[in-house]
Amino acid sequence: MNAKPEVVTFGCRLNAYESEVMRRHAEDAGLNDIIIVNTCAVTAEATRQARQSIRRMKRDRPDTPIVVTGCAAQIDPAQFAKMDEVTTVIGNAEKLEAKSFEGLNLTHAERVQVNDIFSVKETAGHLIDGFGERSRAFVQIQNGCNHRCTFCIIPYGRGNSRSTGIGEVVSQIKSLVQQGYQEVVLTGVDITSYGEDLPGNPTLGVLVQKILMLVPDLPRLRISSIDSIEVDEPLMDAIIGDQRVMPHLHLSLQAGDNMILKRMKRRHMREDAIDFCQTVSKARPEMVYGADIIAGFPTETDAMFENSLKLVEECDLTWLHVFPYSEREGTPAAKIPNQLPKAVRKERAALLRAAGERKVQKLMQTSIGNTAHVLIERAGANGLLTGHSEQFIPVSVQGDASMTGLVGRIVPVTLTAIDGMAMTAMPLKNAGNLKRYTA
Repeated sequence: MNAKPEVVTFGCRLNAYESEVMRRHAEDAGLNDIIIVNTCAVTAEATRQARQSIRRMKRDRPDTPIVVTGCAAQIDPAQFAKMDEVTTVIGNAEKLEAKSFEGLNLTHAERVQVNDIFSVKETAGHLIDGFGERSRAFVQIQNGCNHRCTFCIIPYGRGNSRSTGIGEVVSQIKSLVQQGYQEVVLTGVDITSYGEDLPGNPTLGVLVQKILMLVPDLPRLRISSIDSIEVDEPLMDAIIGDQRVMPHLHLSLQAGDNMILKRMKRRHMREDAIDFCQTVSKARPEMVYGADIIAGFPTETDAMFENSLKLVEECDLTWLHVFPYSEREGTPAAKIPNQLPKAVRKERAALLRAAGERKVQKLMQTSIGNTAHVLIERAGANGLLTGHSEQFIPVSVQGDASMTGLVGRIVPVTLTAIDGMAMTAMPLKNAGNLKRYTA
C-alpha cells in the first residue's frame, strides 16, 4: 500500500495547484492507496492522453481505486464513468472541497459526483501554503471565465469567473513570505478579469498594488497569463515601475491575424498586442514575453498564419506555448466549415515553436556575461543548483555538494554560456561566500 495518495496532473499550472489541494484533502481523509487523475480539456489530445494513462495505471496497479476529476471530467463525466478502470468521477468544484474526500467510500462510491459548474458562485478561496519544491508558491486569485472565445471549452469545465478577496490574498502571501518563500505567482483561469464579481469591482492592478504595498518583504512577484488589452493603469504602473514584479509576462494572444482574432471572438487586435509590448519594453527594456498561440484555426490562410509568425518578431516573443487547433465539440469554432487538415496545423505549430526557440536563443545570447538573480529550485548531489532568473531563463549554477541549503534562496550569478534551451552560470561570489545565502 502506498504511504500517500498519488495525484496525476494534466494541463495547466492551475491544475497543478489544485492537484496539491486535492492531495492534502485526500491525506487528511486517510485515503492513502488511491490515484487521483486531474484531467485537462484544452485539446482533444489532452483528454485522450488522460484516458490512455488511466488504462495504463490500472494495469500497473489493478487493486488501486482511480478517481477522475478536472476539466475533461467536468465537461463530459460519462466518458470516464463508463471506463471499467475508473472508480468515481468528481467535478471541478467538488474536487476542491474537503468533504468530497472525507466521505468518499471507494468500495461503494457514487459513480459520478459532478454538479453544474455554472451554479458555483463562491469565490475561489482554496489557498494553500505553496507546493512542490519549497521555493516558488502559487496563489490562486481567480477561477472560471466569463468570456466565450469560439475555440474554448474551458468555461464549461471551470464555470463563470469568481475571485478571491484582496484581504484573503494578501493574508496568504504574508504567510508564505513568513515561511520563507521568495517568489509568489498569481494564478487563475482568466486573471485579468479579477474582481468583476467582488464588491467595488477591484481590478487585478489594484490587487497587485495592494500586495506590493502591504507585503513589502516579498522579494519577487510573478503574474501568470494575462490579456494585455485588459491591463489597466494600476497594473501597468506596477509592471513598469516596481522591480519586484518580474520582467516576464505571459500573454494570451492566440493569433496574430485580425480576421482570425475576430473569428476567435478575442477582445484585441494584433496592433493592440504590438503596442502593449512596445510600450512596456520602452519603459522596462529587460521585459521578456511569452505567449499562447493557436496554429491552424479554421479558415486560417497562409497569409493569416504569416501574420502570427510575424507577431513573434514584432512582439519579441520568447517562451511560446503553441497549440495546433483542436476541435472541441460544443464550441462555435468546431462548426466552422473550413477546418484545416491536421497535418497543416502541426506543420504551422512546428514553425511557430521554431520561431519562438530562435527568440529564446537570441535572448540567452545577449544575456551572456550579464548578472542575474536565480531563484534556486533544486540542488543536485554534485552541487549543481538549478532555477530560473528574473526573465524566467532556466539556469544551472555550479556550486558544491554542501550547498543543498540554497534551495528556495535567490542567488546572484554571472550568466556564462548557453546549454540547449537553458543557461549555465557561476556565482558572483566564491563558494564560501555563497553559503551565506543559506542563512
